Amino acid sequence: EVQLQASGGGLAQTGGSLRLSCVAHGYTFAERNYVIGWFRQAPGKEREGIASISTNYGSAYYVDSVKGRFTIYTDNAKNTVYLQMDSLKPGDTATYYCVKRVGGTAYDYWGQGTLVTVSS
Repeated sequence: EVQLQASGGGLAQTGGSLRLSCVAHGYTFAERNYVIGWFRQAPGKEREGIASISTNYGSAYYVDSVKGRFTIYTDNAKNTVYLQMDSLKPGDTATYYCVKRVGGTAYDYWGQGTLVTVSS
């Protein structure tokens, strides 16, 4: 069955870096073009989409709050999407999820996510 497995979270200090990974199971990036997104949810806040990428075309989108600090990229041979997070801020503290677009702005195949904690 289709699953997306996010990993790589942990503890970082302000200004530090982390790289999150998302391995897709149940489908192959090389067979089709897919749009994979990263969402995050902080305690007491709504879930927000922060970045997405087209696996075959490589076009990426970022919300303003992470633009210039986060980079989304793929390794299609490994069926993996990465989120390189630099210049981390305490406001980046959240559980991060990778998900697959299923139509329009809708995403599905939510997993457990990976927790990122940024201390001041």
